[in-house]
Amino acid sequence: MKYTCTLIAVRNIEKAKQFYHDVLGLEVVADFGANVTMTGGIALQTADTWKGFIHKQDEEIVFGNNACELYFEEDDMDSFVAKLNIMKGIEYIHPLFEHSWGQRVVRFYDLDRHIIEVGENMIIVVKRFIETGLSIEETANRMDVPVDYVRSCST
Repeated sequence: MKYTCTLIAVRNIEKAKQFYHDVLGLEVVADFGANVTMTGGIALQTADTWKGFIHKQDEEIVFGNNACELYFEEDDMDSFVAKLNIMKGIEYIHPLFEHSWGQRVVRFYDLDRHIIEVGENMIIVVKRFIETGLSIEETANRMDVPVDYVRSCST
């Protein structure tokens, strides 16, 4: 068995394609009308066809349930957040903040209230700490990760 992708139901597939392209830079790999596969391992499915596939009624398709998220990593968080801040219609769950282990993240909703998290690439976090003068051991302690992980990221 092989995991292939995450499929999310959307109300308007054209607007969803545009959102994922404009905000996250994803490209369409295959467009079958009611189903679109995008780079990054995401597929979009129209809510109308989705409810038919799973034999559910309109009221049983729940958007914005805050129970899962699509997670992305970004090397240049400052530029990404600056881009996000000038885009119209972005509904933030929270602005950019730093987790206790040092990774900076931002969370927001897509057009159908699916949560999107964009986190700083962990290799970048390691390099940022090393560049501030922390040793490999101090960085591992700061991030609460094994020393070998920090070594693997800093080479």
